[in-house]
Amino acid sequence: MKKMRIKQHTRTNFLTYLGVVAAFIIMNALSANGSLSRSLTGQLVPICCYMSMAVSLNLTVGILGELSLGHAGFMSVGAFSGIVAAMSLQSLIPAAPLRLAVAMLVGAAAAALAGLVVGSPVLRLRGDYLAIVTLAFGEIIKDLVNCLLVGVDASGLHVAFNLTGSKTVEDLGMQPDGIAIIKGAQGATSTTTIATFTAGFILVMVTLFVVLNLKYSRAGRAIMALRDNAIAAESVGVNITKYKMMAFVTSAALAGAAGALYGLNFSSLQATKFNFNTSILILVFVVLGGLGNLWGSLVAAAVLTVLPELLRAFSDYRMLVYAIVLILVMLATNNPTIKTFLNWKSNGKEAA
Repeated sequence: MKKMRIKQHTRTNFLTYLGVVAAFIIMNALSANGSLSRSLTGQLVPICCYMSMAVSLNLTVGILGELSLGHAGFMSVGAFSGIVAAMSLQSLIPAAPLRLAVAMLVGAAAAALAGLVVGSPVLRLRGDYLAIVTLAFGEIIKDLVNCLLVGVDASGLHVAFNLTGSKTVEDLGMQPDGIAIIKGAQGATSTTTIATFTAGFILVMVTLFVVLNLKYSRAGRAIMALRDNAIAAESVGVNITKYKMMAFVTSAALAGAAGALYGLNFSSLQATKFNFNTSILILVFVVLGGLGNLWGSLVAAAVLTVLPELLRAFSDYRMLVYAIVLILVMLATNNPTIKTFLNWKSNGKEAA
């Protein structure tokens, strides 16, 4: 029986990877042939970022079972730290792909550190309390970036906090050849865009690899045991703090890498982009795709990101139609008949 379950997991994981690879090849072919509109082509990198964000949040919400509303905050940390790293290393690392990889690693590390700092006190809370605190974290990060001034010159980085609103980039004391990277409320401007669809595809594959391997590992089973019954899991020796932090920090790091890629896809980026609405949007991807269902998160993130563009024919009513589509999909996925059918199919595959 154990071997059958392992084989089922391996088969499911392989099909998930294969589906992402097939989607990448198809979208590349359509883009090369000019079959995609300019707006859809420009959304390929953000779609990959949102897919990675949805899968990483599913690790916290679906697999760990904790409601987090601050995922956009980790994305913001990764985005601006990644932009600072990429812009600072232009002369040291002239190759754009390598510089992008370093920036994404820096973004992941910065977000993981933020997740460690936030998670240490926050993960002692549960339910609505955890959601409120993580929501506050996202808003705090946004306000901190709005007060941040960062520049770089031959002598290195120059950082200042414009808490009173009286400071400008001139107060950084840079040399004449210095570059202002983050300008407070203006955000990151004049960023060299080096993000690519290929990098987005690699990010999605790495995110899936990390989350799927964690989910089906011994640590993953401990995390899911905490989700199902924390008291029972603790009674058999599961370290609650350790495994909660493992899931939360891993989720934050993946969000940071996605944020770095997202930030380096735009020449201008403001902290207001990563507000409460962005956290809710990512949560919608997770809920719509199904808690714990990583393939569902991928599909939901891709479809719901593209859907507003496809509904432009409805002009001023497109967001109304978008909301109606969301409601209909949620009603359909929670329909008892459909859920019974999906459970029957799943049981049939396991029996086979």
